[in-house]
Amino acid sequence: MSYFVHPSSYVDEGCHIGDGTSIWHFCHLLGGTRIGEGCTIGQNCMIGPDVVIGHHVKIQNNVSVYAGVTLEDYVFCGPSVVFTNVINPRSHIVRKHEFKNTLIRHGATLGANATVVCGHTVGRFAFVGAGAVVTADVADYALATGVPARRRGWMCECGTTLAHGPALPVHATCAACGQDYAAADGVLLRR
Repeated sequence: MSYFVHPSSYVDEGCHIGDGTSIWHFCHLLGGTRIGEGCTIGQNCMIGPDVVIGHHVKIQNNVSVYAGVTLEDYVFCGPSVVFTNVINPRSHIVRKHEFKNTLIRHGATLGANATVVCGHTVGRFAFVGAGAVVTADVADYALATGVPARRRGWMCECGTTLAHGPALPVHATCAACGQDYAAADGVLLRR
């Protein structure tokens, strides 16, 4: 076995776990779940069924990743991040045929206790602040905070704020790593 699963955790048949991944205490991976290489799954997480998690993803404690959620490579989920997969749940009505997909793109960060309402995409290297509630798509490199989450600025791939305010910067250079960014066709791009 080239990955680690704590003895208190359960991995159902039909799961694939990549090399170097660690799954800590009291987790449950449901059938059909695919977890990439080098991931860390903190304690008390439930993942699946049929969830796809990329490589080098970090999921902190107390996160449930439900069917319909995809986490691309290098995503970070802080403690107690919440995902949903049904818009209008009722305990007495089965709506599994109405699941809405949620996509968290490469390198995105979801802060502690952030909630992502299903059916939305969080863009590449976007940063959703702690406690934010995502009710719409979040652009690549955007910093989104609040309830509901609104764009408050722009982030570098290294996690440093590039610019404050919702307006797309024409040009920005990261003060920490020196990476340059520029606006093109309404999106922020690394130069």
